[in-house]
Formats: sequence, C-alpha cells, structure tokens
Amino acid sequence: MYGPWTKLISRSRRQLGKKESIGVGLLGLGVVGGGVARALTGRAEALDTQVGCPLRLLKIAEKDLAKTRASQINPDLFTTDPAEVIADPEIDIVIEVLGGEHPAMELINDALGRGKYVVTSNKEVMAKHFPEFLSLAKDKGVDILYEASVGGGIPLIAPFKQNLLANEIRTIYAIINGTTNYILTMMASAGVDFSSALKQAQDLGYAEADPINDIEGIDAVYKLVILTTLAFRVEVHPDDIYREGISRLSSRDFRYAKELGYEIKLLAIAKEQDGAIEARVHPVFLPQDLLLAKVDGVNNAVQVEGDLVGRLLFYGQGAGPAPTSSAVIADVIDVAQRISHGVSITPMLRLDPTKKIKPISEIETRYYLRMSTVDRHGVLAKISRVMGDNLISISSVIQKESDISADVAEIVLMTYPAKEQAMQQAMREIEHLDVVREISNFVRVED
Repeated sequence: MYGPWTKLISRSRRQLGKKESIGVGLLGLGVVGGGVARALTGRAEALDTQVGCPLRLLKIAEKDLAKTRASQINPDLFTTDPAEVIADPEIDIVIEVLGGEHPAMELINDALGRGKYVVTSNKEVMAKHFPEFLSLAKDKGVDILYEASVGGGIPLIAPFKQNLLANEIRTIYAIINGTTNYILTMMASAGVDFSSALKQAQDLGYAEADPINDIEGIDAVYKLVILTTLAFRVEVHPDDIYREGISRLSSRDFRYAKELGYEIKLLAIAKEQDGAIEARVHPVFLPQDLLLAKVDGVNNAVQVEGDLVGRLLFYGQGAGPAPTSSAVIADVIDVAQRISHGVSITPMLRLDPTKKIKPISEIETRYYLRMSTVDRHGVLAKISRVMGDNLISISSVIQKESDISADVAEIVLMTYPAKEQAMQQAMREIEHLDVVREISNFVRVED
C-alpha cells in the first residue's frame, strides 16, 4: 500500500458521463451547516454559472427540529435520518458538517462506498481516519475534500496537495486555534489571569461552554495530524503527537516573557530531520520580532518552510461560520466542476513507512523555567550544578521577586538548546533540592 509519496493526486482521469444537474446533500445544520445551506440556496444562480450546470441542494439531515424551523429553508428538504441523504440516488456530493468522530465516520464511509463525493469540515474524523477515507475514495473513483478542516477560510490544504508538491517541507509552525490565541492575547495585553481571559472568550462566543478541546490543545492536534500527513508523507495518529494546553500559564509568565523579548503562543510544530518527524502542540516562547509572534486575537497563521519555495505564511480567520462555509463551498464547486465536465480525479495517498514520529524525549530546544526558592545564598549554585550534571547550559538567570517575610524568592532562568529528556530529569532533581519550594512553570522556547 505504501511507497515513496510522489504526488497526492492521481494523474489518471476517468471520463464520466456529463450530468444535466448535480445534487447535493447536507449532513448537519449547525453554525457551519446553516451557512453552507444559505450559500447554496441564496447564491444558486452564481454557483450554477461557476459549475457549468445547475447545483441543487436536495436534502438536509438535521434531528433538531428547532434548527429546521429557524432556518427559513424549504421544509421539504429536511429529514431527520442522515441515511436518507446518503442513499438518495440523485445526490452526487455529500457535505458532512456534523463534527465529532461518530456518526460522521460511518456516514462518510457509507457515502464514499456508494461512489459519492464527500466534502467535510470535520478535523477530528479526518485526523483519525485520513488514510482509510482516501483509500476508499480512490477505490470507488471519487474523492473526499477537507479544506475547511484546518484553518477555516485560510487556503491550506490545496497548497499542500498541489502548489508545494515540488518541495521538501522542512518545518511547520502553526497557530491553528483561534480560541486559545484569543485567550493568550488577552493575558499578554491586559495582564489578566487564565480564568478571566477564558470567561471573556466564552462571553464573546469564541470559546465553548466546555472549552477542553481548545484549551488543552486537542483541536490543534487534530489539525496538525492532517498537515503533518500532507507535508511529510508519514502516517500519524492524534495519539502520536505530544500535547500540552495553556491552562497552567500565569500572568507572571507573560510579564517575564515580555521582559525577555518574547511572546507566548500555543504552537503546533512539525519538523523533519534525518527521516524522523517532530510533531507536537504546546505553549512556546517566540521572539517578539517574528511574524507568528504578532498574530493576535482569533486569527490563525501557518508558517511553512520548503527547500525550494523558502518560508511562507498563511494568515487569516481560522474559524467562524463565514470563513469555514467559504472553504466548504469552494470544495463543493471544485467537485461539481469535475462532475460537470465528466472527469474524475481520485486521490492517491502514498506514505513513506520509513519515517517515524520522534518521541518528545528526543527533541532539542531551549527552555524557560520559573521556580520558587528559599531566599538565601547558594541557591543558584545548587540549581546550576544540577543543570550542569545533565549537560544543560544556562543562558541567563534572574531573581525576579522576593518575599522577605516568607523567606521566598522567584527565579527565572533560560537555557541554551538541550535535550528534552535531560531537561525533564534536571527538573525532577531540582524539585528535590532543599532550597526549591516548587517549579512554578516550564515553557519551551522556539527561536
């Protein structure tokens, strides 16, 4: 099944009979689904012109009757059974915007198995079942498109599948969760703590009532799986990617970061070196002069470096109904044009089995460490000795604050590049020093 991945799109085209009209079915009428439905019905004439024949929304599956009544869409289009959409012989393209792994996975498999094209915005189901979907689509002579699954309205998937194919991708640095980026922006600019910034994000509708997928980096992991697979031709599962969220960050960390010339971002990182792939999601210190460090609010940005093209930055709104709907409709137009012209272009996913995901213990980077210690002579000497024993060089040490009455000092140190395994061992040893009260925080640094 696997071999060197020379291209993502099969050059063999199968001529199909041209159709007088193209039927579309929609699974889900949530925020994104509603935007897609309105675009398909409200812009029908313009879309028909782009496609070259009538593009018709024939069925919408939605179990919540309140949504169907509020949509102001022809009630005859609705069904509460998504299987009706999949089974309808007049439907050529199935749009899945349900979210989550189940029942999306089963519905997508059914649609592809029946020879229908699929368009999805679902990053979780794509991250967990990416290779099998593309394999099934190829077997059935159809395709699955997923531009909206990463970066909302930012064109990302298409460049990786087409424009960047000639490149050996070296690195991906990505801010791909608008909720966490907004929270970190507020903590940095307003000096508020994490809980206050999260509440503000929830009040503004940027964060869900249960924000765990965002603040713990799970959403970013799903998106990084897709980008890593495309960029580095490696089979990767969400469990392969090291993940840390942002909830342990303190307003003090942002204050000290600024003093040291850095911003803090939740970064999705993928790199290749000597056939091994780094893939990780966690907070990082970024130098303030980097473009990524200036990406604020709910915006997303993905920086890609290739051997031929150099460094590129894709920037824009990464979420929201309008940008995501835009990406979904663009994929629908792409598929519909293929059907209209009687041409099938099937996906070809060729992965390199020699490439592996590197364990987090093997990465090498710089580190920021904040700790609470007793306020007396000899503390730094003991800490430095532990770092030296683990082959870690300290670039700077600053005693930031002292509480004389409590005999407590706060120390911030930055290291030179070191192995993660060595740093973790050093922290375990430092925590057991009699002069250290606690290690308050630990953040990796990407220069």
